[in-house]
Amino acid sequence: MQHEQEIPTDRLLKAKRVVIKVGSALLVERGRLRRRWLDALAADIVAMRARGQQVALVTSGAVGIGRAALGGVIRDLSDRQAAAAVGQIRLFDAYRRALARYGAVGAQMLLTPGDTEDRLRHLNARATMEALLTRSIIPIVNENDTVAFDKHKFGDNDRLAARVGQLISADLVVLLSDVDGLYEADPRSVPDAAHIPVVTAITPEIKAKAGRAGSSLGTGGMAAKIAAASLALGAGSYMAIANGQKNGALGALARGEARATWFVPSSEPLTVRKQWIAATVEPSGTIIVDAGAVKALYAGNSLLSVGVTAVEGEFSLGDPVRVRSAMGQDIGIGLISYDSDDARIIARKRSEHFEALLGYQGPDALIHRDNLAMTIHQDAMEEAQ
Repeated sequence: MQHEQEIPTDRLLKAKRVVIKVGSALLVERGRLRRRWLDALAADIVAMRARGQQVALVTSGAVGIGRAALGGVIRDLSDRQAAAAVGQIRLFDAYRRALARYGAVGAQMLLTPGDTEDRLRHLNARATMEALLTRSIIPIVNENDTVAFDKHKFGDNDRLAARVGQLISADLVVLLSDVDGLYEADPRSVPDAAHIPVVTAITPEIKAKAGRAGSSLGTGGMAAKIAAASLALGAGSYMAIANGQKNGALGALARGEARATWFVPSSEPLTVRKQWIAATVEPSGTIIVDAGAVKALYAGNSLLSVGVTAVEGEFSLGDPVRVRSAMGQDIGIGLISYDSDDARIIARKRSEHFEALLGYQGPDALIHRDNLAMTIHQDAMEEAQ
């Protein structure tokens, strides 16, 4: 069982680069900042910096802080964006002041999925964070909720934290939340549910244990945290979900005094390019493949059209698409070499027939292996079957 693995309690002390995500429920209470809590967090971060660690913060809370300016009621997307605009300036000023008390400097970064999914913008964001971290400046990151909407959102800052971890090649991502990790069942409805201390693979069984959001201010729940863990493990990074409600919770976790669920990578990390592909927020379509194709993909081969049984959605050449097994498992994300119309025409066909079918001879591979990121470990997929 996964929870029989050794608990890596010293990981927060050993990691060279750490991403810390702060949930709205920790930072905001009844529309007001928990300033003592924030001061304790700043002290813990500065202590990490004194140990030679580099830290990036991902924070929620702008909407929670700004909603009071809108009368406390958010009716629609424009209200939410307005609340974020009001709250963002107050949020970052609070972080700035808290860090300054300990002689530390923070830097504001607002991101949208486009900033990480467009390759050039991804590299620029990475370069900016590298420049800050190497100068001992703490990047403080939030989603740009003033302009983000629907599919053009990370949707929750758990996923954003994992994405930032990929950007800076972090050793560890810590999600401070109002829960202390993953349980065998939802502890709100099953009080004696067993806590799971260690997870080494994101299996369908692990995904099934995820519950709904536990806070009126947050947009994520345990399912979002499990999705973040999948990204972190794919990048070769550890991840922890810990309860951060008490002052000094981060320091307690570092000392091994706080319970958490630790996600431990069990395989080699994806290349930086494949990490970028795997973290696509909303793939444009789905390619269904047969068992032979699944076996070939896990052997490191490209996806050939002969193994494709169906094409779903509309997409253009170069778009990210899901790759799904006939059993319904989402096994990867790749950049497609054909648009959806042509992909449907050549599905189940061999490459020697492409010219006759399409009027031109395109690439042999529907998705080249260099453009394909497997998002579930083969052992986890086989376990679910």
